[in-house]
Amino acid sequence: MTELLLLKLGGSLITDKLTPFTSRQAVLVRLASEIARAVEARPGLNLIIGHGSGSFGHTPAKHYGTRSGVRTSEQWHGFVEVWKEARALNQIVLDALLSAGLPVIALPPSASVTAADGVVKSWALAPIRSALAHGLIPLINGDVIFDEARGGTILSTEDLFLHLARVLKPQRILLAGLEDGVWEDYPACTRRIEVVTPGNFSRVFPHLGQSAGVDVTGGMLQKVSSMVDLVRELPGLETLIFSGERPGLLQRVLQGERAGTVIRQED
Repeated sequence: MTELLLLKLGGSLITDKLTPFTSRQAVLVRLASEIARAVEARPGLNLIIGHGSGSFGHTPAKHYGTRSGVRTSEQWHGFVEVWKEARALNQIVLDALLSAGLPVIALPPSASVTAADGVVKSWALAPIRSALAHGLIPLINGDVIFDEARGGTILSTEDLFLHLARVLKPQRILLAGLEDGVWEDYPACTRRIEVVTPGNFSRVFPHLGQSAGVDVTGGMLQKVSSMVDLVRELPGLETLIFSGERPGLLQRVLQGERAGTVIRQED
């Protein structure tokens, strides 16, 4: 049986979010190698990879307020600036994955997605389906999107994964970032929350904070709340929030290991 996984390489993991327009190249090379080894070990695995914009797209996005809407000439120029920086990072990620021998094809959401007030309205998914059917790995990224209510906006990788999950029904969503899960005491990070469910989310909610660095798409709070809503809707789905900083962990998670914080329907 084939298994479909959605993997996000977080912007905080693959870029220095405190230094604009700076990738973490050595980390990217290692992560690409781990993905390649996992794919080799699991021939039946179908994988869609997404990545955040980190210190690339988020920097101009904050300056122009792109997430909230695009209406003026200056904001539309900012829209292009955000797209340019997100595209630059996408090429860096793509090059690292291709260099590791992975059959990756970049399918930018800005060219195929439309939104309605910050939510995916339509997405031409035939290229993604065809890529998966032929053993390729689609690569998407948080991107600028034309929006019928806001003019333009930004959809994060998680926003895009929500839509993909509802249509393609993956078994797991893997969110690899800097943090080793969701913490009760961020930023001290001494007490990890092992499992988040729709039932205990109200108790977890007060502990969720924002990301370090510039993040215009909501940080940890938005990440967890959106995934809780999704597992409520798709009970068989499991989401993991874990650290890509630990060498070898991404490979083991791709091969079936659980790590970090698990978000699922029941305890």
